[in-house]
Amino acid sequence: MNKSKSLGSRAKNAIPAEWVTFAIALLIVLSMIGLVLYTWLTQDKQPPVLSITRSEIRETQGQFYIPFKVTNTGGETAESVQVLGEFLLNGEIEESGEQQIDFLSGGESQEGAFIFTRNPQNGEIVLRVASYKLP
Repeated sequence: MNKSKSLGSRAKNAIPAEWVTFAIALLIVLSMIGLVLYTWLTQDKQPPVLSITRSEIRETQGQFYIPFKVTNTGGETAESVQVLGEFLLNGEIEESGEQQIDFLSGGESQEGAFIFTRNPQNGEIVLRVASYKLP
């Protein structure tokens, strides 16, 4: 009998600690669910907004690399994003390239590079996002 009383009193002492642990875990889970619901309800379903930025040009073995980064600042995903790069000399297109990015989620960025054989500093480089489609 003495052993069962000590086990019972030990269980009574453990119960508040278990309840505190349960309450903290429940609070964390409910907070996560609340944040997900808040984001889902307040997020506008904005179409993709695509922008392109160019990095510093580098030359390697007679070829000129023009790195770029495409960013989707919209809310929806863009698929089959087509990026065009053109080297213009005296207003004429001397070289051009095209890249395809499979998809860009909202807030996501992808990097790439165009490679030209002519020195871009002798002309003008035009990089632009030409098209995309919705999933």
